[in-house]
Amino acid sequence: MHIKTISMKYYDKLIFELSRPGRKGYELPADNFGTDGMADIPADLKRTEPLDLPEVSELDVVRHYTNLSNKNFGVDTGFYPLGSCTMKYNPKINEEVAIMPEFSAVHPLQPAESAQGALELYYNLQQALSNIAGLAEFTLNPYAGAHGELTGLMVMKHYHRSRGDEKRTKVIVPNSAHGTNPASAMVAGFQVVEVKSKPNGSIDVEDLKPLLDDTVAGIMMTNPNTLGMFETEIVEIAKLVHDAGGLLYYDGANLNPLLGKVRPGDMGFDIMHINLHKTFSTPHGGGGPGSGPVGVAEHLVEFLPNPRVRKNEEGKFYVDFGKDSLGSVSTFLGNFGVMMKAYAYILTLGKENLKNVGPLATLNANYIKESLKDDYLLPIEGVCKHEMVFDGLKDKSTGVTTLNVAKRLLDYGFHAPTIYFPLLFHESMMIEPTETESLETLDEFIDVMHKVAKEAHETPDEVKNAPLTTLVRKLDETGAAKNPILTYKALKNA
Repeated sequence: MHIKTISMKYYDKLIFELSRPGRKGYELPADNFGTDGMADIPADLKRTEPLDLPEVSELDVVRHYTNLSNKNFGVDTGFYPLGSCTMKYNPKINEEVAIMPEFSAVHPLQPAESAQGALELYYNLQQALSNIAGLAEFTLNPYAGAHGELTGLMVMKHYHRSRGDEKRTKVIVPNSAHGTNPASAMVAGFQVVEVKSKPNGSIDVEDLKPLLDDTVAGIMMTNPNTLGMFETEIVEIAKLVHDAGGLLYYDGANLNPLLGKVRPGDMGFDIMHINLHKTFSTPHGGGGPGSGPVGVAEHLVEFLPNPRVRKNEEGKFYVDFGKDSLGSVSTFLGNFGVMMKAYAYILTLGKENLKNVGPLATLNANYIKESLKDDYLLPIEGVCKHEMVFDGLKDKSTGVTTLNVAKRLLDYGFHAPTIYFPLLFHESMMIEPTETESLETLDEFIDVMHKVAKEAHETPDEVKNAPLTTLVRKLDETGAAKNPILTYKALKNA
């Protein structure tokens, strides 16, 4: 055990610390272009000093990064109850499909005639998402959810401009909305108007009514809302907004509990984005890759971004550039590898099983909610959907905060849930178990949450100083934010 500890400490070093002069892990292949290894690079572009790169053997590099990867927490290694983020298991068949050379080796500039399989997949996924969402057509071009939001809002703007309705410059956003909603609206050039929420996070219809006038372009919502509660007045909200000449935008971050049961289009939404990397089980987090397809109702189809994949009467697929489109929002047709994984996920479940996703996600969330409400403050009673929000511990007498509870969970091998969001509660703790977690995993999580609540009452300092067993202990997060060390040289000089 002692020998292993010493050995691992060596590979815990930074890659620069492993560097030794003269060691090589890779050698460039011989030049086959007749230039004797010297490319014709202009003198002003050539380096005058060698790169300051580590000199390490291949073995040291492999062990270093493998060791680092083993220290990461991910969906494949443990339970990830992040609210609204839908961190669910990614079936490995999705990965196998995504690396098939028949797809991964396709070049985006090759003629459509030689890429019929890839275009058919794109087209079929468009159709599947349209059926699932209850909308007329989708574009898969946006690279992520927030990019999809921006694209959808650009569709909204083009729609109003096409009608000569230039004064519609405002977008209504609930005060409980995801942070990307007001940000996307601002980037799209709209003025954000806030509508209040009721205590359960639902839109206050009486507060909404006076906001609706001929300057409103639309409203951004998600249903269920950010507290996991279904907007029961959605039909009335849709009528009010439409009667005022506005459009309804659906934030698809909370689509998971509705799969196969309720469609945003049937609720009255005109535009929506879907996070393929959440709801349809492609990897989430780490900066990507993501995909944020945008769907629209029939009267908005012409404004979707170029290019679009279509099917002719002979059954052949082709790429089309519409004259009324808002333009292009991405290079080529978006993140195709993510689309392949999402399509594989949909085909694997099939229509008959996709309808079970929402009910199972809802069942798991309510099971956790009912199991923990004696120890954690539940501000909203009633049946939730895919996630629930606690307002910290019920017993706050020892000063243990939501952040302390989140850090303590790391000691027990669980990733922390989303904390301090939504902002409607001071000690928010948002938990989303997804449909893929087993009863045994949920029970283990519930037991640990009860244990932490007991520790918070009996040994609060232990919880306040957590994490205690992780490789990296409690950090000075404020100091790290104010004085970040981003390079090895900065670390050496610190």
